[in-house]
Amino acid sequence: MTINCKGNLIDLKNPKIMGVLNSTPDSFYDGGKYMNPEASIAQVAKMINDGATFIDVGAYSSRPGAAHVSVTEELRRIIPIVETLLKEFPSILLSIDTFRAQVAKECIEAGASLINDISAASLDENMMQTVADLKVPYIMMHMKGTPQHMQDHTDYEHLLNDVLYYFSEKMSKAHAHGINDIIIDPGFGFSKTLAQNYELMQKLDLFKSTEKPILVGISRKSMIYKLLKTDAKNALNGTSVLHTIALLKGAHILRVHDVKEAAECIEIVAQTELTNNSF
Repeated sequence: MTINCKGNLIDLKNPKIMGVLNSTPDSFYDGGKYMNPEASIAQVAKMINDGATFIDVGAYSSRPGAAHVSVTEELRRIIPIVETLLKEFPSILLSIDTFRAQVAKECIEAGASLINDISAASLDENMMQTVADLKVPYIMMHMKGTPQHMQDHTDYEHLLNDVLYYFSEKMSKAHAHGINDIIIDPGFGFSKTLAQNYELMQKLDLFKSTEKPILVGISRKSMIYKLLKTDAKNALNGTSVLHTIALLKGAHILRVHDVKEAAECIEIVAQTELTNNSF
């Protein structure tokens, strides 16, 4: 299973890591830390050294109840970061975390490699055609509503069936637009209760039926720290546990804040599977 990033075929048979770089003042864990060039360069250098294949840059916080920002403000935040990182790391594979076609277009034209859309084109009708024109991989996440109101939309007739049907429809539209490289993200923490998040994790292997790479983004999220009655700063151990479970259930990409620890999860799971196959 491969995706084409800027002419490079990335083999996802062995799970990859996507490091998170938030260029926002209000992200739930690292808001405000990486809004200046020096801090972003240092953090990205660390993530690459620790084993990240992709760096996911976002300038619009999608945490529950996050403030809405304009397209102009999102571009003002993100374009300088994209340009800075590509100048410092010319071969870097940048993922752009946006649901807006204009932001996607300008970032890819600036040298980014793929688009990570939390709305799967539900919030911008021009997104799929834009991605098709840009000929880049497209990460489609499951979410209902908007970041501001998504937690008001947690009613499902049957959670897994509803989410799988959502992806069936979105993939059909993407294929109709000529998008070839599609990655699906079940959307942990988006339009889902605590119990629904764990049901989704328990049945993550069912998403193999889509025959698309699966991205899992659970790093330090409230599904961990609320269950453990702690906070995001103290949720690394729980994150590693869920990363291990996700890998065992078929995750291809882990979207994380802590790259070194995620890489260790991948290495241990790979060794376990190698040992199992030797008997």
